[in-house]
Amino acid sequence: MKEAEIRPWHAFYPDGVSPLVEIPSISLYEFFKRTASQYPDEKAVIDGEKTFTYSQLKEAVDRLAAALQHRGFQKGDRLAIMLPNSVEYVICLFATLRLGGIVVQVNPMYTTHELKHILEDSGSIWFVSEGVQGAKLEQTGMAESITFLQVDTLSDESGTFYQWISENHADATNVEIAPREDVALLQYTGGTTGRSKGVMLTHSNLISNVFQNFPVISKQLQIPGERLLGIAPLFHIFGIVTLNRILMLAGTYIIVRRFKVDQALEVIRQYRPTIFPGMPTLYVALLQHPELKKDDLSSFKLCQSGTAPLPIEVAQQFKRKTGLNIIEGYGLSEGLVTHGTPTTGAIRVGTIGIPLPECDAKIVDVATGRHELPPGETGELVVKAPSIMKGYWRNPQETAAVLKDGWLFTGDLASMGEDGFFSIVGRKKEMIIASGYNVYPSEIEEVLYQHEAVSEACVFGIPDEYRGETVKAVIVRKYPGITEEEILEWCNQRLARYKVPRVIQFREELPKSAVGKILRRVLVDEGVRTGGDS
Repeated sequence: MKEAEIRPWHAFYPDGVSPLVEIPSISLYEFFKRTASQYPDEKAVIDGEKTFTYSQLKEAVDRLAAALQHRGFQKGDRLAIMLPNSVEYVICLFATLRLGGIVVQVNPMYTTHELKHILEDSGSIWFVSEGVQGAKLEQTGMAESITFLQVDTLSDESGTFYQWISENHADATNVEIAPREDVALLQYTGGTTGRSKGVMLTHSNLISNVFQNFPVISKQLQIPGERLLGIAPLFHIFGIVTLNRILMLAGTYIIVRRFKVDQALEVIRQYRPTIFPGMPTLYVALLQHPELKKDDLSSFKLCQSGTAPLPIEVAQQFKRKTGLNIIEGYGLSEGLVTHGTPTTGAIRVGTIGIPLPECDAKIVDVATGRHELPPGETGELVVKAPSIMKGYWRNPQETAAVLKDGWLFTGDLASMGEDGFFSIVGRKKEMIIASGYNVYPSEIEEVLYQHEAVSEACVFGIPDEYRGETVKAVIVRKYPGITEEEILEWCNQRLARYKVPRVIQFREELPKSAVGKILRRVLVDEGVRTGGDS
């Protein structure tokens, strides 16, 4: 915002927090270097047996940057990283950014076909992965045109990564970076609405989001001394946001390599992190863990939820069991974090909170996107902030479809209360139209999660010759014995008839992404192919 226009949510900012924030014009490497210079001896990363102070981490970053530049790395080169969470990921990230390169994020679970699309689309000529992923690179048929840097994240004695770091080259030549224009990250979308697209995030986009968020959480945190549970995958934008956040605090990034609740609980008990940026499915898994004790989570000062809507019942159960509030937020690859629940004062369980400083938001009609809707009405959420992407990589048509006059059209259906708190209803493409009525899956899922026997639930529409679409629910039970009739009775007592699922299926588990987000699209596709009986 150019000036502090009055918005209803401003009243809920913590004392002393302004709608406007001073954001420095620096690169991400300079941001990292600033923390390393001020707090060289603080622990920066704990990765199993590996521990790096900020000065040690910076030395490793600079040595890799020198090795890359020695081999011909140029500003603007794209370097694809296909690694699990690891200190090596962090080193590759900042070494690339120091040289003015663009980091291309690749999910390690991607198939050869998916990897090939991203490498071709991005024009990557450098590739970093563990050895097992090197086979995928070979299978793409692109290996001869790409320099492969092999990493063994479980050892510092094998792989070309540590060989390059051990080389003695002159310090890398400084590269001039324009933070507002130069792209730092290509974050590929999940492809749920079509072919995966590369979101161009500049240095300024990512720096802005740190400084937008910091005033809202800073009063309950200290510099240095905080410890963040690094469980959100770094190849996902949620992971990058949390990494940048702990750098701002000169804190310790405690790495959890994979999304496994037993491993996460073990790390929590050993290192006692103070900041917990988790995913809804992880909170569910922790609550249901038979060995969870109240003291296990007592070290946390701040628990945040992202990547998917947090069921109200899960937040309430977590509060009852641990005494902690889960602070829910909202973000997306194209805009980073735009909303968050205030950490002091008002908490509206079931909402995504309020827009961060320097962020404006409104609800517009779905049909045209031209008319702002009044509080209480459901429409498409649009946002404006310095963290909004530069656009989609080499895709001006798709960019123009979502960026209009500085506003990002998120594709999410939402409403705003009179007080400025926003609630997500669902995705435009996920809305079910049954017999002419609009049905929002999230509303039905909330009702299902309130049932004591429901562990997880996913609701979507399937084709129906009579109604156009009908509602299907796929459910994971906490214990066997609960029947379809009991679920229907539960829903009939709490939902209008047209919202009640007409097809219910029980499964042992639901398909999930690497960040634990339930993959609704996978279930939808199965339902379409089988007529709903999958």
